[in-house]
Amino acid sequence: MRESVILDDIDRGLLHALVVDGRASFARISEVLGISDRTVARRYGRMRETDLVRVVAEVDTRGLGGAEWIIRVHCKQGSAADIALALARRDDTRWVNLLSGGTEISASLRSWSPSERDELILNRLQRSAQVLSVTAHNVLHVFGGGRQGLDGPGSLGQEQIAALRPAKSREETTTFAEPDRALLQALAQDGRASYPVLAAATGWSQSRVARRIDALRAAGLLSLDVDVDTELLGYRSDTRLWISVSPAHLAETGAIIAGYPEVAFCAATTGPTNLLASAVCRDSTDLYRFLTDRLGTLPQIHTVETAPVIRAIKRAGASFRAQSAKRN
Repeated sequence: MRESVILDDIDRGLLHALVVDGRASFARISEVLGISDRTVARRYGRMRETDLVRVVAEVDTRGLGGAEWIIRVHCKQGSAADIALALARRDDTRWVNLLSGGTEISASLRSWSPSERDELILNRLQRSAQVLSVTAHNVLHVFGGGRQGLDGPGSLGQEQIAALRPAKSREETTTFAEPDRALLQALAQDGRASYPVLAAATGWSQSRVARRIDALRAAGLLSLDVDVDTELLGYRSDTRLWISVSPAHLAETGAIIAGYPEVAFCAATTGPTNLLASAVCRDSTDLYRFLTDRLGTLPQIHTVETAPVIRAIKRAGASFRAQSAKRN
């Protein structure tokens, strides 16, 4: 097991700054934190190299006719690890986790077009004699999530947060277009990719890339998420929760759950349950408190099914080969 990373106030301030604006320049962050931009760049490089943090773009691919699905795969004893590795090697998986007693897999799959969506659901889901069942949950709406381990010492004040927030541009009415696909895919791998890198990926000029990113962000079609390896921050309990509420209370309940600091992700989905959440706690005792003191106080919740993550096979924004090389 890896040891927890000891972060000082500068590290925590930097992580908080990235939560506010994932593409903020090192110069702007250094001004807000009151340190040199070289220090900011060095600290970020260290955290990036140790896989502590990754900034990735969040894109609603429905604008391009695609979709995002969360799948649950139940496997025969002893076969889940191999199946999870096969899923992790696929380009359309964003994250892959082994759950429960090692017989269940949870994975997020993103398609970028109607044809990819149909192929994904109808043809490409893992078919094997070792697979006992597969359920697919279409993500209908993402409510958001908290920032585990980033509050407390070193966190930014309201004036610092205001100074980092991207300036509001004029109201944009743009929509996704097919040429955006290369840009969005590159940002989904690295939300802080430089303009020269993005220009090479798209064949556009750097100024066009910058304008298009600003337009998509202003229109609310593109956002940036900070993926922090919370295990390295001392949070050892990562749990998936499938929750059932009545449709009349779905939006209200999803927003409440997403606001809890333990919740990294919360979304409305199709399937036997209609809410999916990821709760990140320090240990099983904290998880128990979360279930009883937080979810237990919401009368609109009918059922909660919990499944602890026992191993993260693939994390958001990372290629499987890159992660495998770091582990080896």
